[in-house]
Amino acid sequence: MLANDNDTQAHFGTLGREVQKPATFRHELLNFIAAELPRWRDRAERPRESSETILTSQLCSHLNSVSRHSPGWDILQFKVEEADEQNKGRKIDLVPLPCGTAISIEGRRFTDFELIMPIECKRLPTPKEKDRDEREYVFSKYSSTGGIQRFKEGNHGAVHAFGGMIGYVQEESPSVWDERIAGWISGLAGAQAGWTLKDLLSSESADSKLRLTVLRSNHERKKGLTNIELRHLWIEMN
Repeated sequence: MLANDNDTQAHFGTLGREVQKPATFRHELLNFIAAELPRWRDRAERPRESSETILTSQLCSHLNSVSRHSPGWDILQFKVEEADEQNKGRKIDLVPLPCGTAISIEGRRFTDFELIMPIECKRLPTPKEKDRDEREYVFSKYSSTGGIQRFKEGNHGAVHAFGGMIGYVQEESPSVWDERIAGWISGLAGAQAGWTLKDLLSSESADSKLRLTVLRSNHERKKGLTNIELRHLWIEMN
């Protein structure tokens, strides 16, 4: 016997509950991801890869597995290569979304169709290929593929004021990359429209045992958009 249609409709396509989260939730979420980065890297069963796409897919799988069994984070799911909300033709590398619930943050309600924040992933160094700018973590002279560049120009995360960047450090050390990236940004300041020394990254923490470095930055944006704050999570893969 079929169930009553009214009973079925009452439960079909609805989220189980709604959770209120504080304004600091996105920062706490990136802290969660940062804590999992060394565990993901060091998993014995993880195939050793260097491709950015494969690494991000692996990380996504790990985060989905871990969050499912982590109280407070089991309300999330993670996806790769999701379309940006405003620039549909552009894909965001890694995004957290609600799972089985709606989440309210600072008065905005997010469902499982709405990403909570955008996260860009980049290899350090940029692969040496034709038409690839070595500064791609920051900026590319060939296209709009630069990591920070995408956020500054509103191509990624235009509706967000907070985002993340994950750097897969495959050569040299985070201190070398910190200095190098500072040089790239300083070179763009005054020479490239919209770039200033205010775009420089500042160090937040560095754990030599876990080989994890966290930095932050704040960027003015074009097209009348508000500033965007970025947190940078650099995990040493080498």
